[in-house]
Amino acid sequence: MTKAAITLTTGLEDAEKVTVAFLVAVGAAESGRDTLIFLTKEAVRLAVTGFAKGTACEGCPPLPDLMDRFAHAGGHYIACGICVKAKGVDPDALVDNAKVAGTVQLWEWIGDDCTATFSF
Repeated sequence: MTKAAITLTTGLEDAEKVTVAFLVAVGAAESGRDTLIFLTKEAVRLAVTGFAKGTACEGCPPLPDLMDRFAHAGGHYIACGICVKAKGVDPDALVDNAKVAGTVQLWEWIGDDCTATFSF
């Protein structure tokens, strides 16, 4: 089955975009695909335990619920190491399914497999 890689550069300053990215990621993970969200820029803060709170819009699912579903379905995150350092994020405060890494590790995860990619 095709893997899914989602790149997210936006944090809670655009909660609707974050919600759409998570809806895509949750859909992929819950359908059994190996799914990774590569967090960059402000998005690295989303991997901090308890940071993502609230609901982006009327009728949108709450972000904590989407993150729980993503984790439960086996989804995981790479938080860009350069961005984590630049934003002053404590690597020890990340959720269990996140690790600090970089583009080399992203490409290692992709490997030679067919991978669908999405960018938000």
